[in-house]
Amino acid sequence: MKITHIGGPTAAFELGGLTFLIDPAFDEPCEYQLPGRVMRKLTGPAVPFAELGRVDVALVSHDQHQDNLDDAGRELLPSIPTVLSTPDAATRIPGVRGLANWESIELPRPDGGVLTVTGVPALHGPEGAEAVLGVVTGFVLQGDGLPTVYVSGDNANVGLVKEIADRFAPIDVAVLFAGAARTTLLDGANLTLTSTDAVEAARLLAPATIIPVHTEGWTHFSEGPDTFVAAFEAAGLADRVTLLRHGVTATLK
Repeated sequence: MKITHIGGPTAAFELGGLTFLIDPAFDEPCEYQLPGRVMRKLTGPAVPFAELGRVDVALVSHDQHQDNLDDAGRELLPSIPTVLSTPDAATRIPGVRGLANWESIELPRPDGGVLTVTGVPALHGPEGAEAVLGVVTGFVLQGDGLPTVYVSGDNANVGLVKEIADRFAPIDVAVLFAGAARTTLLDGANLTLTSTDAVEAARLLAPATIIPVHTEGWTHFSEGPDTFVAAFEAAGLADRVTLLRHGVTATLK
């Protein structure tokens, strides 16, 4: 599996001969005026979309927030053959295939096999956050002879990680959205995993290699990659983490 971190939660990876793009956000640094608040993007994409080459599938955790799907990302979706997201997103964006929790779709692989993508639950904050921030999904990818990959989406609930780990064990690679994102709309509650939560999630997901994303590039991320790594070092799990350099493709073994 090859993976490239583009910035924030946005990453591209190759699996089973297919190229996947997580949460397309390709705007340059800017401010987004939202009801009652401002979202600020601090850094642009490390790799322009045009340089990624063919993208077969977009995995969009949700469509309501610009750090997960921004203006440039929306413009790119029609060029991607398969776009998977929440059932709600499918009602708002033409061409999106919505996956309910535990619903699967089989994608044909160039080698003649199939790669199965399953929508898995995520909670973007504390209990009841859906009413304010909307429904979010994560994804699990599986295929014969391939590593099983979990993409968490904007999930802050470790209990849901346990459900997913129990259902799909063993998971080989976990792309965890961390950064302890916060908003004034929910009195500063964490909307994604804290670094401490991520350590707990990693224990549940053992022996998965942990890939942190969603820890930098936006002002509402309250914990950066250094905090994430420090938490894993303190827990004696530093060897489980692969911290990606922006724009540099890493091969996971």
